[in-house]
Amino acid sequence: MEYIKLGNTGLDISPLALGCMTFGDPDRGPHPWTLPEDQSRPLIRQAVEAGINFFDTANVYSNGSSEEIMGRALADFTRREETVIATKVHGVMRQGPNGRGLSRKAIFAELDASLTRLATDYVDLYQIHRWDPATPIEETLEALHDVVKAGKVRYIGASSMAAWQFSKALHLQQLNGWTRFVTMQDHYNLIYREEEREMFPLCADQKIGVLPWSPLARGKLTRDWNEKTNRSEKDEFGKTLYTTEESDRAVAEAVRGIAERRGVPRAQVALAWVRSNNVVSAPIVGASKPAHLQDALASLELTLTPMEKAELESPYVPHAVAGY
Repeated sequence: MEYIKLGNTGLDISPLALGCMTFGDPDRGPHPWTLPEDQSRPLIRQAVEAGINFFDTANVYSNGSSEEIMGRALADFTRREETVIATKVHGVMRQGPNGRGLSRKAIFAELDASLTRLATDYVDLYQIHRWDPATPIEETLEALHDVVKAGKVRYIGASSMAAWQFSKALHLQQLNGWTRFVTMQDHYNLIYREEEREMFPLCADQKIGVLPWSPLARGKLTRDWNEKTNRSEKDEFGKTLYTTEESDRAVAEAVRGIAERRGVPRAQVALAWVRSNNVVSAPIVGASKPAHLQDALASLELTLTPMEKAELESPYVPHAVAGY
């Protein structure tokens, strides 16, 4: 594994992050398709043994059980000083007042809860899991600065939002001397490229590392268009993301054609395309089978030609904003 720097930081990460939404108690939270701990651990171990050191989870994934599984597995399979753990805060963790959001109270309480579940003293990358319109952004940014200065967080990041919102946050951080966001985790793949319009140029200008989520479009780029899976049938959020079917299907067919000519699985082509964008630091790849990780790792060795990239990109049409 050849490691890279995360954005404009000195932090060494693998060029793939293992997305941990797949790991969690199916009976906790809204994702009945997740893998329980006994099925999750072999995949986490496979990732560690392959050299992946970057793991992305969130407090809301399976109501905290994703963090619990990751904390135990990483403690068993790797050394903390070599591991980059990312988690997020924003979503609903309990009913009633202050059970969600990005207030100072919520950030302090939810970070401590995440640290307990992850069985660690600090998080390497703490990300706001969307914008919180109910909380002044200044309150959120100062609270994030304070948890960094308290030693509980090493770096902070943001996720899917409008470019003007991210620009405002970066400006306020600079103006007030607060810890700066170093990453943007946003929705990006061959059938959803709207981030190329405003967010990616902003990130390139400000030297922000980009961590695309759903780089395989919830698997739509890896299989025949009408093929169903357990997750695709039960992933209610995923059903809201891809609605421009005719053009999306044409993109998926282009992936299939190139994969067949190259003699590789489609996932390798789709991931190689995401990684070819210079602003991208590391795609966040989920895995529910060993082959998913094998394909992700193999994509690191695949370089697409300019003609292949043009073939993949040409069917794209503008999409409505999706994912935040």
